[in-house]
Amino acid sequence: MLKNKVVAPILPAKDVQRAKDFYHDKLGLEVQSEKETGITLSAGSGTGLFVYQKDDMVNASHTVAGFNVDNIEEEVDELKNQGVDFEEYDMPGIKTVNGIADLGDTKTAWFKDSEGNIISIIQM
Repeated sequence: MLKNKVVAPILPAKDVQRAKDFYHDKLGLEVQSEKETGITLSAGSGTGLFVYQKDDMVNASHTVAGFNVDNIEEEVDELKNQGVDFEEYDMPGIKTVNGIADLGDTKTAWFKDSEGNIISIIQM
């Protein structure tokens, strides 16, 4: 069964090198491997993600990956200092202030990676 296995998002990129630079330079993920099929980047606790080349990619209109954080305000500030732009939302049920939505028991912020994939950071 999969209940004790690590989940790893698989994300498309029009430009894998650009995505690699974004995830490594702006988010601080380490490049674990580079192959002709794409790159694997590692994050905390054995997690990571795989980015592959897709010339005709169509961006999803929803979050495709998320990172759990302990202090969302600090993470947002640090990522902004790295040049990450956060999305602002004002719709029923979700309103962000300085990029962060306070949803009661959780706080969430969203940004797009270099390829337009929507990524979130979540404090629970």
